[in-house]
Amino acid sequence: MSDLYTRFVSGALFPLQEKLKKHDTVRVHRDMEASQWWPRQRILDLQLERLHALLQDVAVHVPYYRELFARSGFDPAAVRSVVDLQALPFLTKAEIRAHTDALRADNAMGLARFNTGGSSGEPLIFFIGTERVTHDVAAKWRATRWWDVDIGDREIVVWGSPIELGTQDRVRLVRDALMRTELLPAFEMSDAKVDGFIARIRERRPKMLFGYPSAISHIALRAEQRGVRLDDLGIKVVFCTSERLYDHQRETIRRLFGCPVANGYGGRDAGFIAHECPSGNMHITAEDIVVEIIDEAGRVLPPGQSGEIVVTHLATRDYPFIRYRTGDIGTLGEDACPCGRGLPILKDIQGRSTDFVVAEDGTVMHGLALIYVLRDIPGVARFKIVQESLGLTRVWVEPDADFDSNTGRVVIAEGLKARLGRSVDIEVHIVEVLPAEKSGKHRYVSSKVAGR
Repeated sequence: MSDLYTRFVSGALFPLQEKLKKHDTVRVHRDMEASQWWPRQRILDLQLERLHALLQDVAVHVPYYRELFARSGFDPAAVRSVVDLQALPFLTKAEIRAHTDALRADNAMGLARFNTGGSSGEPLIFFIGTERVTHDVAAKWRATRWWDVDIGDREIVVWGSPIELGTQDRVRLVRDALMRTELLPAFEMSDAKVDGFIARIRERRPKMLFGYPSAISHIALRAEQRGVRLDDLGIKVVFCTSERLYDHQRETIRRLFGCPVANGYGGRDAGFIAHECPSGNMHITAEDIVVEIIDEAGRVLPPGQSGEIVVTHLATRDYPFIRYRTGDIGTLGEDACPCGRGLPILKDIQGRSTDFVVAEDGTVMHGLALIYVLRDIPGVARFKIVQESLGLTRVWVEPDADFDSNTGRVVIAEGLKARLGRSVDIEVHIVEVLPAEKSGKHRYVSSKVAGR
């Protein structure tokens, strides 16, 4: 049950803020609260209606699509099904870089420049309009309420994005204080910093945590190591996003914070794609998002088959993301959810294609095959594995007091060779502190081979 202040924030203060920003968030959220309970087909009918409107709009106002439609003979008015999207080529990061200006609608106003972190290569620069921001905020708000928490409840955000951390001006600080949200920067995770985070979490007693699973699970394990409880604070849910949530992280967070863990999937580029409900399923924000799953040849796969996730965001008329290749691997679900929501299900989100590795004999396997080797070695506090080539993999290890350097190096090398191939060179580097990516995230495994 929300307290009086939470009801004031979610019912009056936040709507006032959105109105002043000329964002239609409250209406969009109200509509989404209703539509989530519609039968699946009714939701898909709305999705098609919005797709039809998006395609007709970009045909007139977006130079890139105006030229593409004319060249290919694609008629938006003739679209009768989301299947008709397959007549259009995929939008890739390379295509966005090559046509950054041509993708901007000629009637767009107030576009904000964004970029991805570029942890696997060159950052992607793109633009987001007010409609897209409004819809993504509304979708996140709806998913937050699934867990009996709301805007205005005390929240701690463990985050590392330069976009957030670079805007900590007075207005932002005042707004966050009014909304009862506090940011803990995940850039540096030294013992001293993490001890400070633990003390702050205990002092603030938030109702919810939000952030990177790698950082939140690291905080939890440090608290356990020090004998500090986190399960007596009344935290109702931990929202994890922006990285793959591994099973061992979920279990660590659930056990040590004493609350459920809700996974979220999306990104600055692709939008707020899916969020986990209390029944354990990841629901697609289908009012705004069309998800296709494709194989390596670009063919669309049916539900139940795993492939690359392709997204069309229906609230991107100002800067369209139509059939955007995310580089992530996942599967569309076939069944209805016991929670009763008609929203489609996205399951088996396996992370980026670069989270997979390739053995010397060509076998493709998930990075988990290597992660388990490191996780089972005593004294390994944190680690990072980078497959540089078929013949070379580098490992960085941040040890704790129980780590035996000589034995550990041998066990790591032997374990990885058993999976990647006996002749593969394994370089093991012991470091005092393992740095996060520029975004503040932590990637356990990345491959310069699998993502090609």
